[in-house]
Amino acid sequence: MPTYDYLCDACNHEFELFQSIKAEPEKKCPECGKKKLRRLIGPGAALVFKGSGFYKTDYRSESYKKGAAAEKPSGSSTDGDKCGGKEKSPPGASKKTAESKKKE
Repeated sequence: MPTYDYLCDACNHEFELFQSIKAEPEKKCPECGKKKLRRLIGPGAALVFKGSGFYKTDYRSESYKKGAAAEKPSGSSTDGDKCGGKEKSPPGASKKTAESKKKE
């Protein structure tokens, strides 16, 4: 059941009330007893994910995992100067400079 915020215009009493979605809004204030109560428009509730199945890896089958592992390159480089097996040239360097380094 949703929680609704109410405010009494007569005594400024604010409170929350658990009500069914189909229930009519309350009119009478529980503090002062006057019929000056109004339902406030709230920001809504946060979306909460509980349980498994909310990550992209939760639904992966074993055959998919084996296929993905087989596609990974076996000898990946951890050198900071290389990216995908190619040397990086410093910013502003010409192509000739990078190519001459490869030949050396």
